[in-house]
Amino acid sequence: MSDKRRPWAQDLLWRMEALGFDLFIALFRLLGVDAASSLGGWIGRTFGPLSGAHKVAERNLRLAFPEKDAAWRAETLVAQWDGLGRSFAEFPLMDRILPSTGRVEVVNKERLAEIAEKKIPVVFVSGHLSNWEVMPAAIVDSGVICEMTYRAANNPYVDKRIKDSRFRYGVRLFAPKGGDGARELLEGMKEGRSVALMNDQKFNNGVAAPFFGHDARTAPGPTRLAIRFGTVLQPMSVQRIKGARFRAVVHDPIVPPSTGDRSADIEAGVRLINAFMEDRIRERPAEWFWVHRRWPNEVYAALAAQAED
Repeated sequence: MSDKRRPWAQDLLWRMEALGFDLFIALFRLLGVDAASSLGGWIGRTFGPLSGAHKVAERNLRLAFPEKDAAWRAETLVAQWDGLGRSFAEFPLMDRILPSTGRVEVVNKERLAEIAEKKIPVVFVSGHLSNWEVMPAAIVDSGVICEMTYRAANNPYVDKRIKDSRFRYGVRLFAPKGGDGARELLEGMKEGRSVALMNDQKFNNGVAAPFFGHDARTAPGPTRLAIRFGTVLQPMSVQRIKGARFRAVVHDPIVPPSTGDRSADIEAGVRLINAFMEDRIRERPAEWFWVHRRWPNEVYAALAAQAED
């Protein structure tokens, strides 16, 4: 909808929200990285458990780690909220949280240098681990030309500010999710640019693939792109070392199967990505985004029925 056709009340509300976003950005940039991160952690620990999302996260932990007791889940949830709060508070300061600033250690950075030098496009895949903004920051800081997907904010003024914030730390190419975004990704890869996608959230029309012992609908897009362009899936993960310092790990490439059966190859690739994500989460369970309803409704219904027995 154009600005002229947008209802004035809606436009006013969006502008007020954008002003609030501006104040949030200004405050946390004024605080500096360490103070902002600490404040965000306190906010997350204090208010996160009071939200409805806390119940979702607790159910997810029970589904993923049925062998763990209530005390372990409670401890993990506190750490999860601390990390989530820190990540949101660090977002306005991502231009100061880069490998070049000394706050991000990159493991296997030689692989990123190879991708940048050869200019052969790859499909970066990762998930909402720790501060997930560190992954695109590490990619562009290494010199790799890469298109990053993102979910556009409903508020166009806030959406522009999010783009501007990412621009500060080097992310200059955006491919919104959806039909137009898919075309942009295809064009980008044809021109030799890599793409980066998160592949750990529920995708209703996706491939049903095992994830912590339960089938989870997972987007086939990354695997489909890799197969189409004859390239690899390049997984990365992010770990919080301490405070606002991180480790970005560039893992060994995942080579999708090439049997000639495209549907089977895509499903196999999705399974490999889910297995990769599960391994990373099991290594550091408190650093994943547990507040998302990852599994189908029937899985949660079965969990509730089990609790009533």
